[in-house]
Amino acid sequence: MPFALRLLAAWAVDAAALAVAAWIFSGVSVGGSTGTLILAALVYGLLASFVKPVLKLMTFPLAILTLGVAWFFVAMFVIWLTDAIVGGFRVDGFWTLVGATVVVWAVGAAADHWLFPRKRGLKRVVAASSRFGRV
Repeated sequence: MPFALRLLAAWAVDAAALAVAAWIFSGVSVGGSTGTLILAALVYGLLASFVKPVLKLMTFPLAILTLGVAWFFVAMFVIWLTDAIVGGFRVDGFWTLVGATVVVWAVGAAADHWLFPRKRGLKRVVAASSRFGRV
């Protein structure tokens, strides 16, 4: 898949994930505007692409001690930061933020699985070896 198309798909998935979180939780709102939702998805995508990896690297020792729980708080921070940056996007309350983080993660993971499937197991070995003329 071309990079530009993959980027647009990721942006659409982020928008869908934030919309689902707003639909499930009354404490998450996008101000009733599609434009706000699209802006929030753009900001979230940029933060998740650039800020989140830096924070994950910085919290790596803590993540080892907490068996990865620290990275959940990094994901929560990214959504909170999106709330702080985008005026019409609101997440009210800690537990709403926790729930929204789980929903955004679940929608993103499901979309990643369906949109960008990975070759696994024997099929991958056969595909790789056939490229080199062995099968």
